Amino acid sequence: MGGKKITMCFLSVAVISVAALSIQNCSSSSSNEDPKNSGTQSSSSAGSSSSSDSSSSSSSEEQLSSSASSSSLSSAISSSSGASSSSSVAKSSSSQSPDDGKPIVYMTTQITPGGLIAVYEALGLEASGKVAVKISTGEPANRKYFLNPNLIKNLVQRVSGTIVESNTAYGGSRASTAAHKQVARDHGFTDIATVVIMDENGSDSIPVTGTDTKRLKGWDYVGKAFKNYDFHIVLSHFKGHQMGGFGGALKNMSIGYASSMGKAWIHSAGTSRTSPFGGSNTQDAFLESMAEAAKAVADWNKGKILYINVMNNLSVDCDCMSTIAEPTMKDIGILASLDPVALDKACLDLVDNAPDGKDLVERIDSKNGRLTVTHAEKIGLGKREYKLEPVEP
Repeated sequence: MGGKKITMCFLSVAVISVAALSIQNCSSSSSNEDPKNSGTQSSSSAGSSSSSDSSSSSSSEEQLSSSASSSSLSSAISSSSGASSSSSVAKSSSSQSPDDGKPIVYMTTQITPGGLIAVYEALGLEASGKVAVKISTGEPANRKYFLNPNLIKNLVQRVSGTIVESNTAYGGSRASTAAHKQVARDHGFTDIATVVIMDENGSDSIPVTGTDTKRLKGWDYVGKAFKNYDFHIVLSHFKGHQMGGFGGALKNMSIGYASSMGKAWIHSAGTSRTSPFGGSNTQDAFLESMAEAAKAVADWNKGKILYINVMNNLSVDCDCMSTIAEPTMKDIGILASLDPVALDKACLDLVDNAPDGKDLVERIDSKNGRLTVTHAEKIGLGKREYKLEPVEP
């Protein structure tokens, strides 16, 4: 895809109850200003087309039920070699493989409440204290392509989580707190948990550190309520994006957590706090700014943050659009990791190797979207090489 060769190898095929998943050992080849002074839903079976239209938590649990065989996972990866034996995955107390230090990405092809709980448990890190669950509520006219409240309800309530969001910087129906909360109600999220708009009372700053960070001048701006939480679950709908190429954990951590001011700061690559289109920034500068903002969020919550991507309704467009292109590829599954770089890279690899992923790959590459992951690794946020391990609910 785009001249990039992805080398991935199977460890083995382990039979897990009725559905079998391929256990895979996957590795991709591959002076500051003080800011305080400045101002999816319908879950069809993985391996089946996404087409049902449910817009709120009134969707039945049956609509969320899905199950897939090992072919759903193995067929997504076109290049494989080096088989060796391994056993099925249950829970893990480590995010890294003990032999080579590669972060583990856990995956299930079952896009169900049970599948979501299973990948969460596999991480071996229990959310505790005051827990924030960061999602995207989706635009009002988007009645279909956002995370289904019924899909995430069990996990959110298990951790006694608060759903958190931030206002937009580009106008629209989520630019004000009152309107944004109405969208959350209309889309069913207030039926399952308290929803907090983090920048309702303004912005706060967190530092951007690292020798290779160069865009955000040392600061990221998040909603003032961001620091009120002890633990964060970054729960993202993986899909395409009209500006970033794709949206996953890194975008949800950066643009998603950013206050309205922070969104302008990232979009303008650290040149404007008032306009997301200000300055003379390039596309690459914007992508690198997202990686740096994501690192700031991860560093602030070190050891108390985890990441989950839901790969369903894989449109080339983002949940933040009112009119969204219908997906042209099948659902894939739910992935989780303690490394957001590895997680997004695993999702990109699965899309690259999906037989029907051409449209989404073209969207990603048309925006040079992979640069966000590359820069995130360069600045020390995580690793692009990983091990992919299946989890059975």
